[in-house]
Amino acid sequence: MRQQPQWQVAGWIPLVAGLGWLLAGMSGGWLQMFFCLGPGVPLLATGGSKLLWPGDPRIQQFAALGGVIGVAVAIPGLVFIGFGASLLLGLLSVASFVAAGSVSVKQEPHFEGVPELQPSLSLYAKVAVDDALLATMQFGMGMPSGQEPEVIEREVHAARELFDGKGWLEKPASYHQEPPPLEAPRIRDRETRVRTGRLRYEHLSFESEYAPHPDEPGRARWLGYERNRTAHAWVVRQPSSEPRPWLVCIHGYRMGVPAFDISAFDPGFLAKFGLNAIFPVLPLHGPRKLGRRSGDGFLAGNVLDSVHGEAQAMWDIRRMVDWVRRQGAPVIGVHGLSLGGYNTALLASVERGLACAIPGIPATDFARLVWRHAPPLQLRYMEHRGVVHDVVAEVMRVISPLALEPLVEKSGRAIYAGVADRLVPPDQVRDLWRHWEEPELVWYQGGHMSFQWEHGVRSLVARTLRSRLLDRG
Repeated sequence: MRQQPQWQVAGWIPLVAGLGWLLAGMSGGWLQMFFCLGPGVPLLATGGSKLLWPGDPRIQQFAALGGVIGVAVAIPGLVFIGFGASLLLGLLSVASFVAAGSVSVKQEPHFEGVPELQPSLSLYAKVAVDDALLATMQFGMGMPSGQEPEVIEREVHAARELFDGKGWLEKPASYHQEPPPLEAPRIRDRETRVRTGRLRYEHLSFESEYAPHPDEPGRARWLGYERNRTAHAWVVRQPSSEPRPWLVCIHGYRMGVPAFDISAFDPGFLAKFGLNAIFPVLPLHGPRKLGRRSGDGFLAGNVLDSVHGEAQAMWDIRRMVDWVRRQGAPVIGVHGLSLGGYNTALLASVERGLACAIPGIPATDFARLVWRHAPPLQLRYMEHRGVVHDVVAEVMRVISPLALEPLVEKSGRAIYAGVADRLVPPDQVRDLWRHWEEPELVWYQGGHMSFQWEHGVRSLVARTLRSRLLDRG
């Protein structure tokens, strides 16, 4: 981590780009101005902020987003701005995007036990992709307001007392209830488009039957989420009459749509290994969502909703694993991405009999994650109301993969992560690696979203699947 000086060169690039976009808008009619405001405002604002008040990570996030918008607007700008001006503004937007990534890399601390960053234009661009995604999340980040902080404070402290009295904080595995078998789910044939073309899959659904413990805070509210009470999964089978190994593939935050979930795990890659796959939809995601967007309500301030969400995820996925075993699966593994990586690590600690567990770019500590990404003013307000980090972290022990012991053999554990990940700081991955007795871990020079292009990731996953599923299937 380097000290961020005022008047740094990286601040002038988006400043000039923002001014250029606004001047281009002023030279035309109201429609041209409307288009140019999109990249112009964030680039001008973040450029000025870099020069005057460097250090806040949100500056780089919105600078990266401004660069993305600038490139997108530059394409139709060829018509209404002109070829030369549009090309110049597009190049300045690209430069602003990369500059945002370079500053973001320089201002992050180095974590002990994580490989050193190797600065390059490629790394800066990968980091900027993460930052732009974080900026879009800031728009919809709902923080508690009105009476919600009082409710959250009351629930957190009541849960801490209850969990301690039940012995769940000392033995968090005992918090998780044993689900009933899944014998006859509803199955409908469906089709979706993935990167390789049209793909047929099965839509599996069933009544979850999950309910928080009778005396848990937030129980009635959670059971009132009607759509969430139906569990869903996508199933992709290989055209073979012989029993095939199965892989449980768990999607990331704000996913839960067949095309995205299946594509994220590359169906062509799964077919190459002859694996059947089941893609569970996490609570509050996809067809189980509460709000306008998939994932709304999860990690959004209400601590007990996040606890119940993870507990239900384990309940539902364990029922799906039971169903997969009933399909004659000779061996089953699990692989998850981001939030799915968290669920992969947690499932590996509550479900016996899994041959392998591959948490990819996994979050491992929700409390630290919220305290990193939530707006500072809202955090201070919540702390003023008594919702402090240490109490939240203690309540979340019952769903923490860092508090439960893995049940998968060490040789079946594998992890991958980016050394410059901006969504999940690499120290969270390092902590899981240490807790899991240091299994095979691949660090790549990239961010959260670049995992799919990293050769080391695909090699690790292929190696693990071959040794733990194919050789045993």
